[in-house]
Amino acid sequence: MPRKTVTPGPTKPGHRPMTPAERSERKDRVLKAKTPSVVRSIADALVIKAENLYFLAEPDGGVPLGDGHGFGLYYHDCRFLNGYEIRLGGVKPDVLASVATEGYRGIFQLTNPDLKPEGEPLIPKDHLGLQWERIIDPGDRALHDRLEVHNYGFQAHKVTLSLCFQANFEDVYEVRGLVPERFGTVLYPEWCHGGSLCLAYQGADEFYRSTVVHFDRPPDRHEATTAHFDVELAPGESWEVLVSIIVSEARKLAEVKVHPHRPPDFQAIATEVRERNQRWLGRHAAVRSESILLDRILDRSFKDLHMLRSHLDRAEYFAAGVPWFATLFGRDSLITSYQMLAYDPSIAAQTLRLLASKQGTKVDDWRDEQPGKILHELRVGEMARLDEIPDTPYYGTVDATILFLILIAEHSSWSGSLDLFEELRDNVERALGWIAHYGHHKGNPYVVYDSTSRKGLINQGWKDSGDAIVNADGTLACPPIAMAEVQGYTYLAKRRIADLYQRSGNPKRAERLLQEAAELKERFNRDFWCEDIGTYAMALQVGGKPVAVSASNAGQVLWTGIADDAKAARVAQRLMAEDMFNGWGVRTLSSREMRYNPIGYHLGTVWPHDNSLIAAGLRRYGHDHAAYRIFNGLFEAASDFTEYRMPELFSGFAQAPFLEPVHYPVACHPQAWAAGSMPLLIATLLGLQPEAFEQRLRIVRPILPHFAEFLELERVSVGNALVNLRFERHGKDIDVKIDRMQGSLDVIVEGQGSPKKA
Repeated sequence: MPRKTVTPGPTKPGHRPMTPAERSERKDRVLKAKTPSVVRSIADALVIKAENLYFLAEPDGGVPLGDGHGFGLYYHDCRFLNGYEIRLGGVKPDVLASVATEGYRGIFQLTNPDLKPEGEPLIPKDHLGLQWERIIDPGDRALHDRLEVHNYGFQAHKVTLSLCFQANFEDVYEVRGLVPERFGTVLYPEWCHGGSLCLAYQGADEFYRSTVVHFDRPPDRHEATTAHFDVELAPGESWEVLVSIIVSEARKLAEVKVHPHRPPDFQAIATEVRERNQRWLGRHAAVRSESILLDRILDRSFKDLHMLRSHLDRAEYFAAGVPWFATLFGRDSLITSYQMLAYDPSIAAQTLRLLASKQGTKVDDWRDEQPGKILHELRVGEMARLDEIPDTPYYGTVDATILFLILIAEHSSWSGSLDLFEELRDNVERALGWIAHYGHHKGNPYVVYDSTSRKGLINQGWKDSGDAIVNADGTLACPPIAMAEVQGYTYLAKRRIADLYQRSGNPKRAERLLQEAAELKERFNRDFWCEDIGTYAMALQVGGKPVAVSASNAGQVLWTGIADDAKAARVAQRLMAEDMFNGWGVRTLSSREMRYNPIGYHLGTVWPHDNSLIAAGLRRYGHDHAAYRIFNGLFEAASDFTEYRMPELFSGFAQAPFLEPVHYPVACHPQAWAAGSMPLLIATLLGLQPEAFEQRLRIVRPILPHFAEFLELERVSVGNALVNLRFERHGKDIDVKIDRMQGSLDVIVEGQGSPKKA
């Protein structure tokens, strides 16, 4: 359906509020989707991002004209540019190489096919080189491009360089194909004095949005939304044009119109952004090893996490993933912060404060909000402002509230301070109150979810696609649903928060939480264990009936410590069986199950973050070999992905016959908890267990990758101490040395003979 274009006028587009039935239907359609998007694959997209502005390009640097794709320039849940193509002599250039390794910068090297300009001699293939350099600048909310055409031939050439732009200003939900309705009006494109192109949109939310394209030299001609430059080049000569694409949103159309623009200083912008990146990267612990490949994979992880760093209410957090989830997500942001605790605990504190500030205060069925609940997702685009979607914020998650408690406790283990706990004490109490009064739906002994939507099941665990929770016969599980890992989260949260209450002088509260945790563990191991499949049920559904399928959820159960030792050993064996472990990681669902699908979003794919938590759980119960197999599998997978970037997920096909992981077509990349997976796996292998209240760091059964004889960690923060550690292999043992320390800290190595100080 084409968007309507109109000349700007005084009348705002009409918008009829939805009826309650329409709102419920809309919510079902959005939240029960089986995949994050129905557009074509973005697996080969080159992504750059800074703060809340990000851009996805094809390998040739462009964005295809037309609909049905996810490429383009995004800001505040709106795609401000959905088409951007280059033509040389009316023909699309050929791609030679492209790279976007720095996070904020991309370079594309193109060349010409055979060209026969009208009235001019043939320009043979590969005689013209076109270098397309791009920098994203969050300060100006701009994408700056430098295009240089070079004549490598021995004859002079004349050619027309054409740049075509397209902006439909779609909400991200519309881009994803989940909600086809459109509300505002796209205004006619306008060429302004000086040769700038203004593309604008009049939103039904009473905001105007614009994409303004500036050139450092005026086009020789323009038509519609295409600029033409006539280029004449002697042999060996170059020609360049600078293009700035600036996005804005405002209450008045005049505020988003063209303003005077100074051509960008590429070097100055690159230097400023690079220095900003280096300051952030220099803030967290650094990892160096004997393995160049491992160092590159970890470097990519940390750079991706920097890309996903965003700000809201002056707080820093990790946006979940580009392009579909580049916003605050409770579960994702909490887990990513947990994965990064050994490297930079500060972002966890900021994330906790931010989520606490938006904790639920009332019962609101449209948003699945309840008092004490931590949000699932926050959106700020047109559809959110119109209340067409519930994500303002949306609270439909069963686990974010519990993970909030876990992160507070785990952060205290690294910081050795009760300050954050005391600051957020009211939020902690409200979160515990939510577990007691709303999590235990209608007296259910387990924390469950049962959506208030009138159309049935909406899954609210981390496997939140509409068909994720399935029975052995292929049918969907019936709510209320108690996910296995959520009970484990609850057990871990109560035990860890109890410790903080004990330390803060409230032993009665601590004792009560410990008792509740012990009772939950006993009940869980009785009700969730499925002897016939040798693992825990994925969930319990209505009537307490087990969802008796082999799934990765049982691995996260181990991470929480709720499993009995004997059952944990059975789970470890089951997870590493061929139908579960595909060589690179543990599948979300066994290949033997009826609903297994290697490219189903949660039905057999491999999720790196899931595997990082599973590996931590295996280590908790002493199954070190299984944990190492997961690390090694993900390490090999990362080495095969472009730029060593771990995607949100990948397909569950076995290693043979492809010998490299098969992409999931619309996976986010970068994606926060995927980027955090390898850092957590390294901390897990090294056996880092902080006890900052006791000014102690325990290193339990340290493991080095088989391909590295040493690994160094610098600037590890435990309490008030900073320590540099070096792990070296000596025969079958790993020797741990302190290279440098600021402050006071005991480093105790355990698991290799008697415990000893490093």
